[in-house]
Amino acid sequence: MHAPTTPPAANPADDRLLQDVDLARNLVELFLMRADEKGAAPFLGAKHDGKWLTQSWAEVADKVCLLAESLRRIGLKDGDRVALVSENRPEWCIADLAIMAAGCISVPTYITNTERDHAHILDNSGARAVIVSNTKLLAPLVGAIGRTGIVDHVIGIEDLHRQQAGSFEYHRWDDLTVGDATAARAAVDARVADIDRNDTACLIYTSGTGGAPRGVMQHHGSILCNAAGAAEILINDFGIKDERFLSFLPLSHAYEHTGGQYLPIAVGAEIFYSEGLEKLASNIEETRPTIMVVVPRLFEVLRTRIMKQVEKQGRVANFMMDAALKISEKSTEGKTRKRDKPLDFLVEKTLRPKIRQKFGGRIKAMVSGGAPLNPEVGNFFEAMGLTMLQGYGQTEAGPVISCNRPSVGLKMDTVGPAMRGVEVKIAEDGEILVRGELVMHGYWRNDAETARTIVDGWLHTGDIGHLDEKGRIKITDRKKDMIVNDKGDNVAPQKIEGMLTLQPEIAQAMVSGDKRPYVVGLIVPDAEWALEWARANDEKFDMKALQGLPAFRNAVRAAVDRTNKDLSVIEKVRQFAFADEAFTIENEEMTPSMKIRRHKIRDRYQDRIDGLYRG
Repeated sequence: MHAPTTPPAANPADDRLLQDVDLARNLVELFLMRADEKGAAPFLGAKHDGKWLTQSWAEVADKVCLLAESLRRIGLKDGDRVALVSENRPEWCIADLAIMAAGCISVPTYITNTERDHAHILDNSGARAVIVSNTKLLAPLVGAIGRTGIVDHVIGIEDLHRQQAGSFEYHRWDDLTVGDATAARAAVDARVADIDRNDTACLIYTSGTGGAPRGVMQHHGSILCNAAGAAEILINDFGIKDERFLSFLPLSHAYEHTGGQYLPIAVGAEIFYSEGLEKLASNIEETRPTIMVVVPRLFEVLRTRIMKQVEKQGRVANFMMDAALKISEKSTEGKTRKRDKPLDFLVEKTLRPKIRQKFGGRIKAMVSGGAPLNPEVGNFFEAMGLTMLQGYGQTEAGPVISCNRPSVGLKMDTVGPAMRGVEVKIAEDGEILVRGELVMHGYWRNDAETARTIVDGWLHTGDIGHLDEKGRIKITDRKKDMIVNDKGDNVAPQKIEGMLTLQPEIAQAMVSGDKRPYVVGLIVPDAEWALEWARANDEKFDMKALQGLPAFRNAVRAAVDRTNKDLSVIEKVRQFAFADEAFTIENEEMTPSMKIRRHKIRDRYQDRIDGLYRG
């Protein structure tokens, strides 16, 4: 019930910001336009030796143009793909823009990828060059580069302790970002004048139902459309003035790539880069951001931390927190009472300022996306005086499709109305369909999957939902089986299950992890292997009895561990439980075409699966 944000008065400068994004031919042109306007103003910030240091818009623009021309000089051509493997840092933004400014296509890649993952992406994208930040991240890349044999150049942001290299050339970042910046800018201006909104800006790999990551072709217009839609919400509901974003989510994720990099560029904001999860709380207080783009898991962690801190402050503080939560709950239900106003005023003067200060004291809005937000968590932050917006989308749509906003009414069990320039309709079977410039042009080198996903211009999201009376989307189910963990990472269960069942010890497997911190598995041991194990260990062959033996479980655990070696951090199966029997058509846990029925298996074993997160 805290005082709602008052919509700012119309500002001609804000209208021009939107117009710039609408008229920009490509992302590089928009960036250079902003850089020319902002000049010596700070743009990118990072911590070095305990101090936050910034680079100006002009300095970053020079480096972007110099690196772009260096990429051309070493032989890259229009349309060549360049992989980018780095943690969040200023050089990530510079490299991404420079790749596009060189007329090439950026291929952001997760730093948690295994050699196998890198090999698939390098091979599928046909990347001719890789920009990598450090020696640690180079290690799994070297093997992938050797296996594919297509990478000609490796550029190290930091000096790399090189292992024995193959046929690629090694380049130092510092050598490629020096020279005549004026000449480089002229060359970039001439080149990007021929890049339009329909041209591919980047390939962002997202896991498909079959397990192999697919390259989503995001064109310049897709990201520009997203940036304009998000900018309009900021302008209309909060106003634009001295904005600062704190970049925390992986920039290889479409959500952060668009919302944490190109939205700030669109509105002329600063971007500061967090040092990581363990230092995030202190980074927030130090950098004092105005906008944060975050996944639900972080909000859950922060909520728990805040509640524990308030509990330690005594009876009065706890009374204030309980009062704030009750008032907020009534407000959400439309049951605001006049007699609550004095108490709400007291909470506003005592508790809420302390909570806001933990977030730097300047937060206008925190935007949750990447995975569903528990309404209880959203309502908690609203009660504490922090505006929480929940968005919805997927990589194939730029990625943002919709977002809550105060002017429409914040309803935490919805993901808000469609953004500017986005059409949404509900199919007969309840699937959410999306149309507009934000929709990808397809999956890279995968026409069949593209045709299944985009039909008559409509993106089939795979999510089930409906629109409420205000046009807000309410998602009720997932049509597809993709796991989205509590950090917003997409995990393809079929890939993991397929790899598990390649092990001789495992006949069948189903993995879970939606909205959870890690993946767990339900396993059916292979009967023949179990029989042999029983004989070798002088045990009676009784599957249920064997599953109770620590030695038997350790043998299956070894099979899971072998599988985990070829999986990325987010895919690893951390815990597992045994199923009571095999999944069969007869017990309705398999379809006639021998696919597991996930909902049936979950219904039967939900308590067992939940127990894997408690132990």
